[in-house]
Amino acid sequence: MDQEKIRLSELLISLFLFEVGSTTLFFQGGEAKQDAWILMLAAGAIGLLILLLHLAIHFRDPRLDLFLLFHRYMGPWLGTIINLGFIGYFGYEVSRNLRDLGELTLMTLLPNTKLWLTMAISFIVIANAVRHGPRVNFLMGILFLPFVAAAYGILLFAVSISGLLHFEFMLPVLEHGFTADMGKSLLETVSFPFGESIVFLVFYPMIQRQNKMLGTTLFSFTWIVVFLALINQLNVLVLGPNLVANSTLPLLETVQLIRFPGLFERMDALFTMFLFIGLGVKMAYFFLGSVIGLERITGIGFRKWIIPLGILIFAAAFWSPNYTHHIYIGREVVVLSIWPLFQIALPVLLFVIMLLRRKKIKPHG
Repeated sequence: MDQEKIRLSELLISLFLFEVGSTTLFFQGGEAKQDAWILMLAAGAIGLLILLLHLAIHFRDPRLDLFLLFHRYMGPWLGTIINLGFIGYFGYEVSRNLRDLGELTLMTLLPNTKLWLTMAISFIVIANAVRHGPRVNFLMGILFLPFVAAAYGILLFAVSISGLLHFEFMLPVLEHGFTADMGKSLLETVSFPFGESIVFLVFYPMIQRQNKMLGTTLFSFTWIVVFLALINQLNVLVLGPNLVANSTLPLLETVQLIRFPGLFERMDALFTMFLFIGLGVKMAYFFLGSVIGLERITGIGFRKWIIPLGILIFAAAFWSPNYTHHIYIGREVVVLSIWPLFQIALPVLLFVIMLLRRKKIKPHG
């Protein structure tokens, strides 16, 4: 793949759309209930450290992406095995988001349409975007940002003037202190969504003006954390801590409560369409990461891997027999047991080896 160039502003926009992605569909920090905002900010702070680790890895050798880094510093055999693991991780994340998109469509827009058909049409669109490479996908983020920002702005405004907010739902604060269950929720939230930024190590070498990348990225990520905590807590203020903790898609329920007779009757359908943008962006970047990884390993152009890998991803999206099982596997199993290996453990190991090699290369401006 030819080295494409991406502007820093495009990176920041894409990082925002990626982190928002499917995150707002779910309630983060369910065990914390009304204190979810505290847990979200704490998870965001840890996520910021993880992002700093990823950036530190990049700046040690800014010419190489995630897969080339592991190949160089772990050796060809171990590096290839690890890279195959990352390809599997990215591909599985695509399948999970594809299933989320399909189920959300059935719940809100097309309840009588076959799940596989909705997912197939959506996935063809995503695969076509991936076919055009990273540069085009990052440019698409600029196009999507105003619509996503407007959608969330309208949501906050509509909820504020509709009388749905109940600030008493935030009390009492830390009624039972910090419990073990809250610790589990904290780890889940660190992994999803903040740890998922590992995929951007595939794209960092393409960024222009690398000398301004560190501070700007960390600053932008901080505001992303605040935004996600705000949207997450909005569900608590509308639905209440007990209901929101047991809701499958709390934001959808929140939007469905908004009523402006004669003006907006189906805000849930309108808002769902904007959620598709976040899901689509997330799928595109994970899919790009996986096919670029296959190109790095085999030397075969990433476009030739889109169809065979896409078939496997589409099949994997139906692994769970129902949406309840899909949510359980995603939120209770892989997030705690597997993903931290790729998001934290392997990057830490890589960084230690890079430090021991003491071959730091200064980033280019």
